Amino acid sequence: MARSGHVRGGPVGPFGRSGPARAAPSVTTMTEYAVVTRSHQKAWSLGDLGKLAAHTPPIYAEALCEELDLHPGERVLDVAAGTGTASIAALRRFCDVVATDFVPDYLDHGKRLADAEGLDLETQLADAQELPFEDASFDVALSTFGVMFAPDQRRAADELLRVVRPGGRIGVLAWCPDGIIGDYARTIGGYLTPPPGVRSPFEWGTAERVRELFGDQVRVTRRSQPFRYPSVRFAVEYFRLWYGPARGAFAGLDEESQTALHADMIAVWEAANRAGDGTLVAHADYLETIVVKP
Repeated sequence: MARSGHVRGGPVGPFGRSGPARAAPSVTTMTEYAVVTRSHQKAWSLGDLGKLAAHTPPIYAEALCEELDLHPGERVLDVAAGTGTASIAALRRFCDVVATDFVPDYLDHGKRLADAEGLDLETQLADAQELPFEDASFDVALSTFGVMFAPDQRRAADELLRVVRPGGRIGVLAWCPDGIIGDYARTIGGYLTPPPGVRSPFEWGTAERVRELFGDQVRVTRRSQPFRYPSVRFAVEYFRLWYGPARGAFAGLDEESQTALHADMIAVWEAANRAGDGTLVAHADYLETIVVKP
């Protein structure tokens, strides 16, 4: 997709271009990763995932809980849980669930949703790269489109492995780079200043990368999540208002570049739309990764 301009010195967000805009040292130290993580936290805090989750059928969360074969009474950790869609799916199966995220408002929202169903959700403010739990303290760890955005991918994967007991399971969902969400993210990323040296979060949506992170015994399945909105333009405006990285991108652009980004976003949704009646019906591909800890 073409773009007419970009922001100079603009925000650093979770998405980047396909390559760095200029030569710069790579992010390699814990201190450097912490700086990038704080920038990501700010970007996600700009939006309201609750608004998006309210109109996203939780098919992905229910399917993951079934693939993980959750049993009543198991202790489950939801990492980068957002507003707790997967946490609530696990609670419905009588599991003991702890939801973590680095945006407090998301956890508060998830707690209210669980309370409304009479479910007891424990929440904990936490960075996916530094989980505040003892080794082998959970039967299951899962993450739905969350841990994939942690800048230090190796460390995040190691933390998931660390907190799960031997024989326990890990389930991770990540958007595929060649799906609509990958296209959407690249569009936003073209208007942001990417942190140099940070790997694309969409690598989690490839079998090659998750095998590097977890080993060759992982089970991967490509699935799709439906998105249904009244129209393409409605979807663009809805994401612009409530999706933090998109909101941050628009806020850092001049008027001309905002217009260009808006047009690019429309093009992404239109290319994926299979409805012919003026509404939007699109399916976003994601990779489901299941790991059994040795």
